[in-house]
Amino acid sequence: MAQQAQISKKRKFVADGVFNAELNEFLSRTLGEDGYAGVEVRVTPIRTEIIIRATRTREVLGEKGRRIRELTSLVQKRFGFPENSVELFAERVENRAACAMAQCESLRFKLLGGLAVRRACYGVVRFIMENGAKGCEVIISGKLRAQRAKAQKFKDGYLISTGEPKKHYISEAVRHVLMRQGVIGIKVKIMMSHDPEGKMGPALQLPDNIIVHEPKEEQPIMMAPQEEYAEDA
Repeated sequence: MAQQAQISKKRKFVADGVFNAELNEFLSRTLGEDGYAGVEVRVTPIRTEIIIRATRTREVLGEKGRRIRELTSLVQKRFGFPENSVELFAERVENRAACAMAQCESLRFKLLGGLAVRRACYGVVRFIMENGAKGCEVIISGKLRAQRAKAQKFKDGYLISTGEPKKHYISEAVRHVLMRQGVIGIKVKIMMSHDPEGKMGPALQLPDNIIVHEPKEEQPIMMAPQEEYAEDA
């Protein structure tokens, strides 16, 4: 954040949390159509770097970098950064099928475009599973067809919901769709598959993962020739 007077550790953590939440809210509203998928803030002694992750980086940058300069100016004025002390970068998401935020936004625009709820949800689930995810779940609730509100779940594959691996393997996002009949809530959970390189998924193995090795080829045991005893006459 901007240079401030010495503040206590508690206040600093709270201020950083509020800054991150407000920045995330602002960018998700502004760049929702461009596949916004999260933000990372890196503070260096010289400047503050804000890395925007999105599926369509060309739209985020704008024509000749015009849009990113506008966003930089807005962030600088809103949070009181000194001149040239904050810089925004756009980073492309490698696997958008494994990004819950991008899929949530995709589903949101499908529903706003008038696509049937069930068809839109199954389309998203199929796209996620076809692109190498281990499992996924889409929950949609609100006034879907009738006046009475209800919730529907669309689930496929293997999905964990507790423990330490959840922090590494599960990507989760929630969005609200302002439809004519009322607000519809969308929740997307994706379980990524293991990737030893850590690019398309977490490099950390699941703790209960069992690897069954192929059995070794056993050499046939040579039997010693049996001695024959002559029968007594």
